[in-house]
Amino acid sequence: MQRTTDNPSTQPDMEQNSKDEEKRLFSGYSSTTRKVYLSVVLQCKFPYANLSGVISIGLFDYVWVQFYNNYCEYANGSAHQLLSSWNQWIAVNAKQVFLGIPATTGATGGGYISPDVLIAQVLPTVKESSKYGGVMLWNRHFDKGHSTAIKSDV
Repeated sequence: MQRTTDNPSTQPDMEQNSKDEEKRLFSGYSSTTRKVYLSVVLQCKFPYANLSGVISIGLFDYVWVQFYNNYCEYANGSAHQLLSSWNQWIAVNAKQVFLGIPATTGATGGGYISPDVLIAQVLPTVKESSKYGGVMLWNRHFDKGHSTAIKSDV
């Protein structure tokens, strides 16, 4: 679990806990004078078996979804499966959902989307959702200009 004082946030690793346990565990962090944000990073498989309960009750403020190395990645020049999966994720009870993609072809085993394709084929659709929070790139070490190329469009 991570917490910072400038922007209080918590990122639990809790795939084994129940939704009641999680509500109890995190209910005391926020107060009227201090808001603690809860986030979770997940593979895009849907529904997410171990966490579907806590996701359904709106425990998380931010859901960061990895649309790579799985069946919902951009593949064979098509964004169809990625966008179909995105539409499932924006229906969850969370304030914002982030689109997780690889920073380059070598960053992951699959799912890389070039900046021009991301801007032309993916972002116009994902940005239509009021839950769109932004783009998460994996990983910073591999980012050789991808973030700069998409920054103004994100």
